[in-house]
Amino acid sequence: MPARIYQPAKTATSSGRAKTRWWVVEFEPRDRPEAERLVGWVGSGDTERQLLLRFSSREAAVQYCERRGIAYEIEEPHARAIRPKSYAANFLRRV
Repeated sequence: MPARIYQPAKTATSSGRAKTRWWVVEFEPRDRPEAERLVGWVGSGDTERQLLLRFSSREAAVQYCERRGIAYEIEEPHARAIRPKSYAANFLRRV
């Protein structure tokens, strides 16, 4: 059961970055989803697929996986590109 350790990205609909501070351990799916014939719902017997573990630091997440003997891979977060703008730039005429 390999796991993926990553820092979640900021949602596209908000400018806040409060939920991006955590490091998340997410387990890879072991079974493929199956559609139920009667109702059409999709389900699986793999309950670890629903599990997300949050940690305050990357080291804590790695330490958790190593203590439990879980194989893991780390995805480093992308650097945030900051483009400085002034408030006056909103009112400049664009040609």
